[in-house]
Amino acid sequence: MHLVNICDLSILLIEPSAMQLKVIIQYLNHEGIHKIEGVSNGSAALSSLTEHHPDLIISSLYLPDMTATEILEKIRHIERLCHIPFMLISSESSFDKLDAIRQAGVVAILPKPFAPEDLKNALRASIEFIDPQEINLEHYDIENVRVLVVDDSHLARKHIIRVLNNMGIVKITQAENGRQGIDIFQQNEDAFDLIVTDYNMPVMDGQQFIENIRQVLRNSIIPILMVTSEDNETRLGNVHKAGVSAICDKPFNPETVKEMLYRVLEN
Repeated sequence: MHLVNICDLSILLIEPSAMQLKVIIQYLNHEGIHKIEGVSNGSAALSSLTEHHPDLIISSLYLPDMTATEILEKIRHIERLCHIPFMLISSESSFDKLDAIRQAGVVAILPKPFAPEDLKNALRASIEFIDPQEINLEHYDIENVRVLVVDDSHLARKHIIRVLNNMGIVKITQAENGRQGIDIFQQNEDAFDLIVTDYNMPVMDGQQFIENIRQVLRNSIIPILMVTSEDNETRLGNVHKAGVSAICDKPFNPETVKEMLYRVLEN
């Protein structure tokens, strides 16, 4: 059970439209949240963060002076701020425009307009980052689970590792692309209990990486979880054929990851 409730959250809300700011605050008030600071641009948000440490940042994508992606990337490189969950509210639907903020570790992306239930689910996902709960496994001591994380984005790896750490998984090795991941795995296949990989990577992408594990190295046993922002059904279908154990979207709900990890590890 979480010690933090949704109504306990303090939020920094970044929204250039005064009308939209008012509407979002009303939605948050309806969820019992009243500790809300509203600002209209990125500079004001960064200035506020020098003095206050909110539990959650909610932002529109396009701001007068910068984008939410730029704010998030700045925050992720500041030690005292890097763990603050970041939620995006935007009418943008372009994969290319949203992929960068997905890779940077946004916890949820809500459309404009959004349904109240969508907001509630996103707030619950944020609680998982603020007050994490370890995953309980029957056949593993969670602290001894050994994971290889393969992703070309440093911020994405950092975000995934944080989620795994929150679940109690601490033995993690990193690879920057599929080729490096294969080299590391090939040195000692018995050193890992789980692989978490991205799809879109240079040198060797996620599908090629999985095919190498399953076909070239002939390892059909190790669970492979793909965490990706890829939305092309044909490509994802090919990943399934390659032998992935489960696929999780970016941004992902930690509870969903827990369920997938429980399924692939316990099976």
